[in-house]
Amino acid sequence: MSKSAFTDAYASVVAAVRELRLEKGVSQVELARRLGRPQQFVSYFETGVRRIDLVEFVVIVRALGGDPKELFTELADAMPMDTTI
Repeated sequence: MSKSAFTDAYASVVAAVRELRLEKGVSQVELARRLGRPQQFVSYFETGVRRIDLVEFVVIVRALGGDPKELFTELADAMPMDTTI
């Protein structure tokens, strides 16, 4: 797995998705059901065991009733210009 999965920048992506899930009052089990995936899928990306790609990000945020463009913009705006991969 790429080291970038453990950077502060990536951690902020995971934290934002998890925070959205909690704000919406959705359990990991319910989110997994909405995604048609096992609960471990949600647990793995929330704990950093598994990375989520851009397509998964969009699908997950939509499954939570969020706006992927809005959340992505917030994350991109908050990311330091010198962030590396």
